[in-house]
Amino acid sequence: MVRCRGCGLMRTDPRPTAQSMALYYPADYGPHRGPAVTTSPQSVSLPRRVLRMAGKLIEYNATRVPPVSHGRMLEIGAATGAFMTQMAGCGWQVEGIDVSEAAAAKARERGLCVSTGSLENALPASASYDLIVGWMVLEHLHQPKLALEKLRHCLKPDGWLAISVPNGASLESRFFRENWYALDLPRHLFHFTPSTIRTLLDASGWEVRRILQQRLLANLIGSVGYVLRERNTALSLARHLIEFPDKAGRQNQLLYPLALLFSAFGQTGRMTVWAQPTRGSTRD
Repeated sequence: MVRCRGCGLMRTDPRPTAQSMALYYPADYGPHRGPAVTTSPQSVSLPRRVLRMAGKLIEYNATRVPPVSHGRMLEIGAATGAFMTQMAGCGWQVEGIDVSEAAAAKARERGLCVSTGSLENALPASASYDLIVGWMVLEHLHQPKLALEKLRHCLKPDGWLAISVPNGASLESRFFRENWYALDLPRHLFHFTPSTIRTLLDASGWEVRRILQQRLLANLIGSVGYVLRERNTALSLARHLIEFPDKAGRQNQLLYPLALLFSAFGQTGRMTVWAQPTRGSTRD
């Protein structure tokens, strides 16, 4: 790991090429599979209905967006379109971009508009979006500053950006070190702290409005699994713990009280950032 002299971000060194990185995103890569997205009502048992109702009362801050009126939304790293479907159901006009053709194809099968390719090639030239979101995407990009600058030009002057990234300053990051689940080398090319994400956004023409700590313990659970695997102990349990972040679903509700406490001290290992273009920056 090396620290960028310009903004203090930590990144993998040497920096891999886009071609070599494709090897680390197989067809079964968890985020590209995406959670199941249902488009028609299904019969649900009473316990599941209770859990679903309880889930509506919980705010994880994982995909929380600023209080902005319905309009046009772009999601980078849209995967199979789960979040786009959710926002479309709330009245938004939604579009997405993803590097995975397989994931984008699944989204298109559901009637969603998802293009495939890099941000440089897929973004429109004019400012037209009210909201741009990217959940756990920025740390994967080879040139996050360039990407943020391009996204800024796609946003209306009073629009919003909402992104999430792992928190490299969290206690779990310092405690687990090389076994930290969110380290995820070499897929994660950069690792951010609240300070460095502010610095990066400021340098890219954005003003941070709010940083929210996510109320999830997925990273911590996965990290314990890596520790057990490294020690060659309880390997079956280790495998289940490592898979937990991708498969937790409503199990996160059971951990929510503890996650709420951790988040109050900024120690859940993930953060969601809201930002707006710096005044006049959308036209420079």
